[in-house]
Amino acid sequence: MRYRFVDRIISLEPGVSIRCQRTWPADLEIFADHFPEFPVVPGVLLTEMMGQAAGLCLSSQQDDGNSAMLIQIKNATFRNWVAPGELLDIEAEIISSQPRLARIKARTERDGALIASTELLFSFESKGKLGLPDNDPVLAAYWDRVNARND
Repeated sequence: MRYRFVDRIISLEPGVSIRCQRTWPADLEIFADHFPEFPVVPGVLLTEMMGQAAGLCLSSQQDDGNSAMLIQIKNATFRNWVAPGELLDIEAEIISSQPRLARIKARTERDGALIASTELLFSFESKGKLGLPDNDPVLAAYWDRVNARND
């Protein structure tokens, strides 16, 4: 994935829930226009960030060569600005998951205060068709940390 908006997985229960973190770097080109005197992370990127976290949770339970693909955003709500450099906590909970569709509730917080929330709908498509590698590097790094703790 060219644009990864999840820096690190904190905890994961495959197919059930995930907690991640993200810090938006201040040197991203988007902040030159959004906005020059008041840089804020666009809501669409916050939504994509929550979608990527949810997708990691869904993909962590998949062993059939498929990957989750966001197909619908419902009730996206933004409650506060996010400036570059701020650490965000992302949580996603799988509400329902079937072979072809999954429904997720996701939220983003900063220092325990709710920033954004949404409900997302995913379908599943083969990784080959989507041009994705077999292993996601953020998910692989998480499993490496978990396995190192268990050794």
